[in-house]
Amino acid sequence: MPSEIALAANFSEIRYAQCWEDADILLSALDIQADSVCLSIASGGDNTLAMLSRRPKRVIAVDLSPAQIACLELRVAAYRELTHPELLVLMGSRNELEEAEDYIPFSTTHHPQISQLRIELYRRCRSHLSPNVGEFWDDRLSAIASGIGASGKFERYLAMFRRYILPLIHNRDDIVNLLKLDTPEQRHIFYENRWNNWRWQLLFRVFFSQFVLGRLGTDPSFLKYANISLAEHLLARTRHALITLNPAENPYLHWMIFGQHFHVLPYALRPENFDSIRTNLDRLEWRCTAIEDFLGNGDKDVIDRFNLSNIFEFMSLDNYHHLLRQIMRVGRRKGRLVYWNRLVERRRPESMADCLRSLSSLADELYQKDKVFFYRNLIVEEII
Repeated sequence: MPSEIALAANFSEIRYAQCWEDADILLSALDIQADSVCLSIASGGDNTLAMLSRRPKRVIAVDLSPAQIACLELRVAAYRELTHPELLVLMGSRNELEEAEDYIPFSTTHHPQISQLRIELYRRCRSHLSPNVGEFWDDRLSAIASGIGASGKFERYLAMFRRYILPLIHNRDDIVNLLKLDTPEQRHIFYENRWNNWRWQLLFRVFFSQFVLGRLGTDPSFLKYANISLAEHLLARTRHALITLNPAENPYLHWMIFGQHFHVLPYALRPENFDSIRTNLDRLEWRCTAIEDFLGNGDKDVIDRFNLSNIFEFMSLDNYHHLLRQIMRVGRRKGRLVYWNRLVERRRPESMADCLRSLSSLADELYQKDKVFFYRNLIVEEII
């Protein structure tokens, strides 16, 4: 079966320079074991690398986009070659090599030659890259100079919100003060009294509409099967992220607001996970291919864990069911599937209830902790 989305969109450029699914949630849902063979959608590469920290037997990353494979391959080279602080600078998570005791949001204090430093760090990694990927990044030195985590279309879309929309809604003091509130009760009062004004409601709805997102953030074809209002959903989920969860501990929110992570890092970039990822890099392999082609050519009963991002949203219901059957063919008994829905409802049909079990209680519990607030729900399923 040919990949439906491959025929509808252009994948020659980076769409996602980072993974915008919460790796903490992903790893809890997958429950990777020492003998696990894992299949992962590569995307920006972060969550595939996060899976290595659990020391599985093998991780196979697939992506139909050469640009996304280039993102993963450069990260692998960086883990091999760089120190942890250097990795963070190359990513764009920080603008300093030295880790500060604290940070000042919106600070303009940078390493005086940070762009050149990033290019020098890349050149140290260059020998670890395949020829095609090396040429890909050689042509994008300006993206490297800005931090490779900022180089995707989606990240540029978020940067527009940060630079042009958010300042029209809130001043810096409001944003910083929100991060200082310790309890949900305090954040609820602040949100209702200060944050949730008419400008927030109006400009958020416009900027995160399906029309604007489809053209500036992703691709219109990605939203073909959408059946809910994106802006209304995101407003509700953002409220949850700003009140119920602690925004001061949310790396994805930090990037959206500040364009850096500072010391609030996603799983794969935390110092305590750096060595375990680096040690297990030889257990990782990657293929530039559509998942449909990979599964169609794969052996039976070989994969234990599937990180599927939100790929099922980009295909028809019939193609989704067909791909589920392919997954069950290559998956082992008690294998787990983890994926997200954003605008399209995708979950195991009742016709497959005899071979695929929904772990809905686990999924619902983890979803309430999800620090990435773009998604409608989390799906965790187990092969029977």
